[in-house]
Amino acid sequence: MKKDIKIPEVTDVEIAVVYEFNNEYKTDDWNIYIINKKNIDLELVVIVSQGFNQTKATSILRKKIDKLPANSFAKVEFIQPELFKLHNRFHVTFFEGNTLHEKTFLFEKDTVKEGALRMIPELNKRGILAS
Repeated sequence: MKKDIKIPEVTDVEIAVVYEFNNEYKTDDWNIYIINKKNIDLELVVIVSQGFNQTKATSILRKKIDKLPANSFAKVEFIQPELFKLHNRFHVTFFEGNTLHEKTFLFEKDTVKEGALRMIPELNKRGILAS
């Protein structure tokens, strides 16, 4: 039966951490975004995030997006800079058509810093893409 299960490879979906100015609070914040570079809408997107290392783990956070339109993006959550000392994992599941897809994205500890920021064209903002 295992041989009959087909797990499609996820392409053209990214998780990014972006350093941006918050107009409301007049602060520079780090935010997590999901980017849909596909020409098709993603439905019932669920993002489960957690920071961890060998001795610590943060609470698990869950975010649901009913529909992420084709060639668009959505802000997922604010992330505190103190968490960059941990590995930060984002497990993403979604439906593309009638097919369930899943992928885990990871920001390794100490890799998110201002010096590593690059322009992300889809967002028109500077950030870092998860591996």
